[in-house]
Amino acid sequence: MRFLPLLVLVSQLAAAQVVSSPNEQASSGPAKRDDNGYSKVVSWDKYSLIVNGQRIFVHGGEFHPFRLPVPDLWTDVLQKYKAAGLNTVSIYFHWGMSNPSKGVLDFDGVRALQPLLDAAKEVGPYINAETSAGGMPHWVTAEVPGYLRTNSSSYTEAYTPYWEYMAEITAKNQITAGGPIILIQIDNEYVQYDSSGGNPGKAGYFDDLEKALRKKGVVIPTTYNDPGMNGNFVSGEGKVDIYGIDSYPGGFDCRIGAPLTSVTTNYYQYHAATNPSQPFLIPEFQSGSIEPWGPTSVGYERCRVTFGSDYESLFNINLWANNVKMVSYYMAYGGTSWGHIPFHKVYTSYDYGAAIAENRWITAKYQEVKRQGLFLRSAKEFITTDIVGNSTDSTIVPVSNSEVYVTYLKNPTSGGGFYIARHTDSTSNSTVTFKLGVNTSSGSLQLPTSSSGITIPGRRSQITVTDFLYGSSRALYSTASILFAGSIGSRDVLYLYGDPGIQYEAAIKFSGTPTTTNSNVASLGASVQGATLLKIKPSTSGLTFVYDNSRLIIVSATSVADTFWSPAIAGSGNYGSYWSFGSTGAVLIWGPQLVRDVDLQGSKLSITGDVQTPSSTDITIIAPANISSVSLNGKALAVTPSPKIKGILAAKYSSSKPGINLPSLSSGWKYFDSLPEIKQNYSDQGWNSANKQTTNSPFKPYYGDSNGPILYGCDYGFCEGQVFWKGHFKATGAEKGVNLTINGGEAFAASVWLNGKFVKSTYGKSTYPAYTWPVLDPAIEETDEFFEFPAGSLLVGKENVLTVLHDNMGLNETNDWNAETSKSPRGIRGYKLQGADTTFNSWKVQGKLGGYTDYPDKTRGVLNEGGFYAERAGYHLPALPTSVTNAWVTRSPSQGPPTTSPGVGFFRKEFKLDIDSSLDAALSFNFKDIGSNPHWRATLWVNGWTMGRVVGDMGPQFKFPVHEGILDYDGTNVVAVAIWAFEPGAVKVDVSMAVDAVVEGGIGKVGVVGTTSKWQPRTGLV
Repeated sequence: MRFLPLLVLVSQLAAAQVVSSPNEQASSGPAKRDDNGYSKVVSWDKYSLIVNGQRIFVHGGEFHPFRLPVPDLWTDVLQKYKAAGLNTVSIYFHWGMSNPSKGVLDFDGVRALQPLLDAAKEVGPYINAETSAGGMPHWVTAEVPGYLRTNSSSYTEAYTPYWEYMAEITAKNQITAGGPIILIQIDNEYVQYDSSGGNPGKAGYFDDLEKALRKKGVVIPTTYNDPGMNGNFVSGEGKVDIYGIDSYPGGFDCRIGAPLTSVTTNYYQYHAATNPSQPFLIPEFQSGSIEPWGPTSVGYERCRVTFGSDYESLFNINLWANNVKMVSYYMAYGGTSWGHIPFHKVYTSYDYGAAIAENRWITAKYQEVKRQGLFLRSAKEFITTDIVGNSTDSTIVPVSNSEVYVTYLKNPTSGGGFYIARHTDSTSNSTVTFKLGVNTSSGSLQLPTSSSGITIPGRRSQITVTDFLYGSSRALYSTASILFAGSIGSRDVLYLYGDPGIQYEAAIKFSGTPTTTNSNVASLGASVQGATLLKIKPSTSGLTFVYDNSRLIIVSATSVADTFWSPAIAGSGNYGSYWSFGSTGAVLIWGPQLVRDVDLQGSKLSITGDVQTPSSTDITIIAPANISSVSLNGKALAVTPSPKIKGILAAKYSSSKPGINLPSLSSGWKYFDSLPEIKQNYSDQGWNSANKQTTNSPFKPYYGDSNGPILYGCDYGFCEGQVFWKGHFKATGAEKGVNLTINGGEAFAASVWLNGKFVKSTYGKSTYPAYTWPVLDPAIEETDEFFEFPAGSLLVGKENVLTVLHDNMGLNETNDWNAETSKSPRGIRGYKLQGADTTFNSWKVQGKLGGYTDYPDKTRGVLNEGGFYAERAGYHLPALPTSVTNAWVTRSPSQGPPTTSPGVGFFRKEFKLDIDSSLDAALSFNFKDIGSNPHWRATLWVNGWTMGRVVGDMGPQFKFPVHEGILDYDGTNVVAVAIWAFEPGAVKVDVSMAVDAVVEGGIGKVGVVGTTSKWQPRTGLV
């Protein structure tokens, strides 16, 4: 979707790795090299992308900076990408947050672009990404009469200021101008040609976007992500330079027992038939799943299991077998859909079951990404391969077991081979063994030579390499997995690993007789075509070394390999931190929880990383032999050199940092009734008159009074969160109630009062899975119900006020063929008094203060606040004076609102944190229902930021990670909670904090975002 190698991270991250250095780079062979005619700095052929004359296997991950609104922490996430061997990052920017109203561009603070010029970006106006209206500004959905995402004049006028700004910033920071950006994606998952039920002008829209880029001096290639194998924008009007497809082969069902999905088997055939002269690009490849609202949702930890290391081994490596050389995982880090970012199907967390959890902690599946990433960085000749054939033709790939499917890829210049194996039935969980016939430079072999077969556990892949390059040496073959291959100092190093209980083998050419440090793990066998046979039985007990004077083979179990890191040693120049563009080598480090960076100056190695605390961490370093001094996070380590093998050092790091004492949130709260709107003496005179007779939404009202107004919140500037409607009518006494159709999106809810007396609430519903067709259990975005007036509520012969409070859960995304779906009719689509011919004489509407045109909190932005009275008053913000809160009562959420009637209560508390700055701690706020009434919703604010929305009777989210930078780890903080009760009964909610993880290290001091945006009396409060 939007790329650039972490070469993009040069200035801040001493970034990543992936392609070969000039003297090691695989030849492109006879392939024709192409470019876009604007620049040759970024070119391509059928094999790979070529940047500054060097090939790269684009191996990246998606990152949405707007879902982590702490700029200081962006570095943390990108460092973790780099440490996993990812060499590109694909980034969305959010049009709606940066262009909150017509004619207003806001790229300040958390919306600034320059801090993210160390990452690739997609700057297309539409992003999807489970965001409200797919990232389009809400004002666009309300104010643009033309078809969205087409070349209609009104839509073009709407996006042009934003797009021109993005084009200018891209031009200044593209690689041809010395910046990091190598590719730019035009837009997201769309169709090229008009179709039945769709809108015209889609291809022209893409063409206009591309022309605008070129006019502003953008010369790097354009890309596009087709939502399937549909051939959109490969050729014809709006075509892009490099075409790609998105792929989500795992489905979106994380439940235990959900049907297993098969790998896609026709990727390569589609690519060969569609754009064979280009490298195979998959801009979005599924690495997790969204989770919708609802009690049947299983949560993201379960998704992290469904899409865990087995899924990554099987499905990611299946891409390699199909010769995919450009891929970005969606998501590598998901983050938080704070405020009103999400569209209506999903809740606050956007963890996605990703390799890096929402709280920024690396997970078990991160280790599989790292194993793959370090292999791709090491396997220099894998960047350029042809598919020779597969095991369906036994003359090309002879395999002894039909339950195994093997694809053979070969470097056309060196002859290095890669045999990628999986189960023929990729849903199989059985363990199978097989014999494999391979071609080597020394002749044909049947592998293994010393055991009964190669073993593949269920739902995993296995790679056998032949004539494999490591440093200046070659391994004849290996059936063990490879973590690292290259030169460290003057020695060629190859790291082999596998699972205990499975036997592997490799054939290595040594100088003389090698030495093994543990013959039970790596024993020396007979010569195989002039190479020494290593019979490998991995052990979790540590490392085994097999070595001579110039080669070092490392052998371990997979679990031991997971604790190794391979940071690059930066070279000089603008791209000195790139593995192939200037990096002078690498080291291997075992022990720390994370190695972020290393610096080598002479004989001194400085390591930056994270370690468990309190603990004592054993560290092993494999580095150039001249290293004699080592430090970790600035602390000198006492190192012990190996007595036998030069360049191997042992050390220990002791951490005894103080623990974290969190404050109790059980008391000390102040309470405010946040529903004055239903009181008889409340005046709505200052509210907006709801009197529009037309709407740009294609979803028109169902029914209403003759010549009555349209009651859609966005038409009045209220698109986010809670919106109030007040309908005024003079009663005759015959009115029995009112029919209302209320639209709020999936999982919405609404409550209705007449003259301050509760009538009833209505509820939407989500469905699980969110993206599965056909949908067997339809979701409910709107309800059509009769609201019977309670006895004694009607004021006969007088002015009556009907109050409707509804929750806008976010606007719909666009359909591929019809973007008008984002013009969602959130509000009241039908209204009619029943029992008499009475009609409403006026309607008033109020949402968040100022709507999307004049909202007061410019720091947190247009999507932070909703329409609760306490929000409109700013009571959730820091520095609220005691002169305000002294008038409130002392009451905690665990006590609940003082009344059992439906309504909205607001709770606020200040507390202090004192966390050592050398610690990186993951904190969360947790909600627990302890009352008798399950029908409630809550909103969580932390220091003014809307960090969570809870649906008590639906779930599934009740735990909300909140990062340092939102929280002040060394100062005073404010937490606020609004509780909306929908039915009579006692609502009581326990709110607490937890330390979910802590390490010593991190990235250092993190600035608190929004410290200058504190409470001030707000004008226009009504």
